[in-house]
Amino acid sequence: MPTDEKQIASVWTRPHRQREQLSREQIVSEAVRLLDAEGLEALSMRKLGTRLDAGATSLYRHVANKDELIELVVDEVYGELEVPDAGDPSHWRTAAGGSAHSLRSMILRHPWIASVLGQVGLVHLGPNVMRMSDRLLAVFGAAGFATDEADQAMSTVIAYVIGMTTSEAAYLSMIARSGQSEQEWMQSLRPAAEQAAQPYPRLQEGYASQRNKDPQKIREDNFDYGLQRVLDGLETRLGRTGG
Repeated sequence: MPTDEKQIASVWTRPHRQREQLSREQIVSEAVRLLDAEGLEALSMRKLGTRLDAGATSLYRHVANKDELIELVVDEVYGELEVPDAGDPSHWRTAAGGSAHSLRSMILRHPWIASVLGQVGLVHLGPNVMRMSDRLLAVFGAAGFATDEADQAMSTVIAYVIGMTTSEAAYLSMIARSGQSEQEWMQSLRPAAEQAAQPYPRLQEGYASQRNKDPQKIREDNFDYGLQRVLDGLETRLGRTGG
């Protein structure tokens, strides 16, 4: 006897409903603005409906629940990413590195995304995520990686970016809640940090070396250092496989 198969719950597995008065695109754009302004904890269908001057019932015609809405907003902000064409195979590092920096910038513009990546639905089926993945696979394929390993190389770079930037976004969100600039926050913290480091000469040396540096530049340099080491490893792998 045939058995009923339960459909996977995801906005990407059912038809896109079109409405004249309120579209899915309008809902998603307003949701991104709400998330950027107030964070994930402020997002609700009722609040979003109020901002759109529409009842929550109108939203449910397009989006079944909050999880589906998050799938949509994640894909929306992935549309901001810039992934260069594969082009000259010898320029694959530049293309991969530029894509990584673009992903970092997107997460820092939308810090709420760090807490939902990989947690909700079939985010990977969104058109913007799929477009980004396809273009990145082309970069690593042009470099000389076989199809399966190109996917692994891409996933490694993305995992590095998300891991580093999730912590960075949380740190910046904490500073924003304090009402201080990053420079002011660092200056207020420095005396306590240097005092705590007194028994540890290597930590003292590290704090001293960064005393007059721009904290934003320090973060950018730290991110790029790790990224370049990841790309070094991939480049070494290419050499071993003859790519």
